[in-house]
Amino acid sequence: MNLPRIGLGCMSLSHAYGIPPSVEDGTKLLRTALDSGVRMLDTATLYGGGRNEELVGQAIAGRRDEVVLASKGGMAMVDGVRTIDGRPETLRAQVDASLARLQVEHIDLYYLHRWDKSVPIGESVGALAESVDAGKIGAIGLSEVSVARLHEAMAVAPIAAVQNEYSLWTRNPELGMLEATRAAGVALVAFSPVARGFLADSVHNPDDLASNDIRRAMPRFQPGHWPINDALLPAWRALAAEAGCAPAQLSLAWLLSRGEHVLPIPGTTRADHLRENLLTVDLAIDPALLAQAGALIDTATVSGARYGAATSIEVDAESLDVAA
Repeated sequence: MNLPRIGLGCMSLSHAYGIPPSVEDGTKLLRTALDSGVRMLDTATLYGGGRNEELVGQAIAGRRDEVVLASKGGMAMVDGVRTIDGRPETLRAQVDASLARLQVEHIDLYYLHRWDKSVPIGESVGALAESVDAGKIGAIGLSEVSVARLHEAMAVAPIAAVQNEYSLWTRNPELGMLEATRAAGVALVAFSPVARGFLADSVHNPDDLASNDIRRAMPRFQPGHWPINDALLPAWRALAAEAGCAPAQLSLAWLLSRGEHVLPIPGTTRADHLRENLLTVDLAIDPALLAQAGALIDTATVSGARYGAATSIEVDAESLDVAA
C-alpha cells in the first residue's frame, strides 16, 4: 500500500480532547486539509461514538479518490461505555457500519483498534480478511499490538500497517516493533506523534484542560509527573528555534528520520497547525540536532507512564513503563 509520509489523525475533531469543534468547523478543516495536500485521513468507529466517521464522510463527499481512507473497528462505544470486542461477528458488523457512516463503498485501510485478549487475534484478522475478499476494505491494520501479535496476524493474512503510539516521549516501538515492521515491509503509523500536544508546546497547565479531556487521566499530565516534564520544555523550545522550525515540526522530523516506513498522523483542529505539520516533510534539519532532540526527550527524561493502570491492561504493545 502506497502511503504518504504524514497523514491527518481526525480523532480530535470529535473525541477525547475536551469540547470538539462544530460539525461545520470540522468539515471546513478536513476540506482545508484536502486542499493543502493531506492524502491520508485516519478515523475510527470509537471516535465520537461514530460521529467522526460521519464527519469524515461528509468532508470527502465528491473527493473520495483524493485520499487514503483509514478507519478502525474492534473498539466502540456500547451503551455509553468504551468496549473492546474483537469477535468476528462484531467486526463484520462494524465494517459495514463504518462504510455507511463514511458513505463509501470501500475503506482503504481498516485496523483492529485493539486486540481483544479474549479472542485469538487470528479470528479477528480472519474476519477482516473476509472484508478484504468482499471488497469492503483494501488492507488490514493492527493498533497497539506487540511484535508477537503482529507475527500471529501475519500468519493469517497480510498486514499493511501497525498503528502504535510513537514519539520522542513514547519509545515503545523501539522495543522491537520499529525493526519488525521495517523487516516485514509494514508501515508503522505513529499516533500521538507530538505527545498529545506536549511536543507542540500547546499544553502549559494541565489544570486548564477541559474536564472531559482524556489527558487529565494520563500520568504524565498529573501533578506527580507534570512538573518534571514541564521543566523539559524551555530546552525543547530552544532546540526547535536552533533548528529553525516549530516545536511540533521538530518532533515530526525526528519521527520521519526513524525510517521511510514511519508515518506520523498528527491531529489538529487548526488549519495553520495542519499546514505547518505538512511542511515538515520538506525541512532539512541537521541530524545532530535530531540526535539532541532524541536525548532531551526520552524515556530517561520523561516522567510517568503513558496510560493509567486500567488502560495499560488493555494494550498489547511492548511497554517501557515501570510505574504510573
